Amino acid sequence: MLPLSQYSHSFPNPLDACDEGLLAYGGDLNPNRIMKAYMSGIFPWYNQHDPILWWSPNPRFILELDEFKVSKSLKKRIDLKQFEVHFDRNFTQTMIECSKVPRPGQTGTWILPEVIQAYSELHRMGYAHSFESYYKEELVGGGYGIAIGNMFCGESMFAKQTDASKVALYHLVEHLKKQGFAFIDCQIPTPHLSSLGAKKISRDSFLERVKQALENPRDF
Repeated sequence: MLPLSQYSHSFPNPLDACDEGLLAYGGDLNPNRIMKAYMSGIFPWYNQHDPILWWSPNPRFILELDEFKVSKSLKKRIDLKQFEVHFDRNFTQTMIECSKVPRPGQTGTWILPEVIQAYSELHRMGYAHSFESYYKEELVGGGYGIAIGNMFCGESMFAKQTDASKVALYHLVEHLKKQGFAFIDCQIPTPHLSSLGAKKISRDSFLERVKQALENPRDF
């Protein structure tokens, strides 16, 4: 593991990371640094009071858009049109809601105020996007991530009502298909995303997919 202060806005080779994926520490959340990280297959993830940790796990978890699984119960929920889905209507609030949901194996959140500030700036720059479910005009589910090349780097989701995030994700997948995107980077395995069709691939394969994605840019 290497101190990121050596690298300015560049990063060490992700292939040098251990299988857990911890590649470097330190640096800051400058939007240029964050985008350079995603373009290198790396993402930040750390706890409060820790230095910023930069990850490139092996294996990687991705969702091929054409492999998204719609269960009978989810299809019924979608057909009922219980939720109204929007993109980028309330990005920062979506992040705040996501910050209330800990990642697997964590008791707190990594979506700290400085993270919300940094990604909100990326949203203003046109890179970060949210997908949001509303019920009677109340934000009840959704998530956010980074669109780069023809991949969407998913960061976090939340749901206040049953299937609210799944419905929003379904509409995100359909939207990304129409725009010519190829896959969603889900970063680390979870049973929830596995049930929706996400799968593990090797870090080598993922880095090749990132390279291909950057060569085929699409508009969100």
